[in-house]
Amino acid sequence: MSTSRRLNALSGVRNLLVNCAEAKAGDRLLIAFEHEDFGYFDLDIRHDIAAGARAMGLDVSMIDVGFNAVQCDLPQDLKTHFSLFDVVLFLSRLGDQLRFSEMPPGPKFVVCFALNSQLLNSSFGFADYRAFCRAKDAVDDCILKSRTIGLTCRAGTHVTGSVPQGTTEAKDTTSMRFPMSVFSPVPADLFSGRVALGGFLTGTGSAYYDRYTVEFEGPVFAILEAGQLTGFEGGRADVAAANEHYDQVSSSLGVDRNFVHSWHAGIHPGCGFPWDIRENFERWGGSAFGNPRVLHFHTCGAYAPGEISWNIFDPTIEIDGLRVWEDGTFHLDRLEGGPDILAEYPCAAEIFANPDRNVGLMDIG
Repeated sequence: MSTSRRLNALSGVRNLLVNCAEAKAGDRLLIAFEHEDFGYFDLDIRHDIAAGARAMGLDVSMIDVGFNAVQCDLPQDLKTHFSLFDVVLFLSRLGDQLRFSEMPPGPKFVVCFALNSQLLNSSFGFADYRAFCRAKDAVDDCILKSRTIGLTCRAGTHVTGSVPQGTTEAKDTTSMRFPMSVFSPVPADLFSGRVALGGFLTGTGSAYYDRYTVEFEGPVFAILEAGQLTGFEGGRADVAAANEHYDQVSSSLGVDRNFVHSWHAGIHPGCGFPWDIRENFERWGGSAFGNPRVLHFHTCGAYAPGEISWNIFDPTIEIDGLRVWEDGTFHLDRLEGGPDILAEYPCAAEIFANPDRNVGLMDIG
């Protein structure tokens, strides 16, 4: 069977439930969803996952967890209910909002970043989850062992720094991501430089607030000094808009305005976003970040993921002189163990050879 046919034979549902959640027949699966009327997750993915899970012999239940624009922790009634299940799958922004929070012991918690069946049934959803877990580990290991890291892009980003001494373990989310699409956040404490903002500022999926996104008329750069935002450069109106946005978000949420917490980039070349980013920045921010063409910083708040993200397009990431990302292409084969991962998982190798470059920038392609 050809690689393409093997890819088509894999199911996004099975990849999610077996390769990620390690579910088996008889397990109790709870799908914690938000209603499609909110315009974030489509109805089809909920039904397709439920049908696939039942066909695999899982006991499937669903609960509408709604949507709360500012969700700080898991309500006690949900904690109690979740404890009755083996796997809790979030088809809701609640899971994303709590991805850096402690979750109650017992169930496996999975946050789904495929927003509809189109994405679940694309290479983003059905390429073997385990391949990208190993890719993430390879990147994390390389970064933790590094001395210097440089971030650049053709729009003018130039940032350098290093991982703080004594960092021995990459810190990541407390729930499992599906698909696995980014490496662990890199602390920004020792990074400084200029960040090209990609034409806008938008939220991180932690809290949802008025004027969630601010677009700029021209190029704007954020100035980063040892993990602190020290100002913006660009046209007068754009700089004023950026400062006003930071003032409004930080004051309304009571967070540290200038704190830059961390950064990471996409590792999944199958993570396409086939819609115009301007149609819905919230959906874009909750899905497209997994594409290697996107690197984002967590800012405005002394915690991950902060409240405002800086998005860099087509980054080059140089780790101790090794260009692991180059103009938005992730070269897994340049990392220790990378060729072995690609050899073991032909489905991943095919995606790396033919990446989906669509990240919603319809004017760029």
